[in-house]
Amino acid sequence: MMITLIDLNKTFIKDGNKIEVLKGLNLTISRGQSLAILGVSGAGKSTLIHILGTLDRPTSGTMLFDDVNIFAWEEKKLAQFRNEKIGFVFQFHNLLPEFNSLENTMMPALIHGVPYRDAREKAEAILSEVGLGNRLTHKPGELSGGEQQRVAVARALIMEPEIILADEPTGNLDSETGRKVEDIMLELNRTRNITLVVVTHNKSLADRMSKCIDLHDGKIYNYA
Repeated sequence: MMITLIDLNKTFIKDGNKIEVLKGLNLTISRGQSLAILGVSGAGKSTLIHILGTLDRPTSGTMLFDDVNIFAWEEKKLAQFRNEKIGFVFQFHNLLPEFNSLENTMMPALIHGVPYRDAREKAEAILSEVGLGNRLTHKPGELSGGEQQRVAVARALIMEPEIILADEPTGNLDSETGRKVEDIMLELNRTRNITLVVVTHNKSLADRMSKCIDLHDGKIYNYA
């Protein structure tokens, strides 16, 4: 198994009150699997995806990555792991408006210390792969919503991650454009064996994934 959650809990304190967001989750995610996480707003989906991406830590319980308890690491090592192993795609693409498609895609590689020429070559190849080979020098404001999200997918791929975590990646797109973005992510899952975990309200997208869970009141139901 690639990722294993064991009795994982997440609690927040707000105005002196304890809010239990995730309650005793047990889950395994296999390498190369595609997993959909369904649930209403407030069910804990985004909190779970943030923990899977090491952007947040659980209050208690364990998350193993290839049998290693990565939350036992110091923050610097955890940040390096995140940069190398995980690609993120969010509902809001978070592209930097002053940079073009190529520069936005290169950014994680440059931050990691990849030489500029190598980062540029990789970014050009990935953008071509997602159908944006002719939009390299366009800034986000010159791209459609679907094109912006494809740049976000390319940026998530630049470090050749083992897992992509996507939080409502098609939530701001029309159905046709959203379907194209879904196709790209699922094709990458199939051809590159990248593990894909998607938080979504979209049942039709969930039906295309190999596994699906319902998250309700911080607990997992209907794991199939």
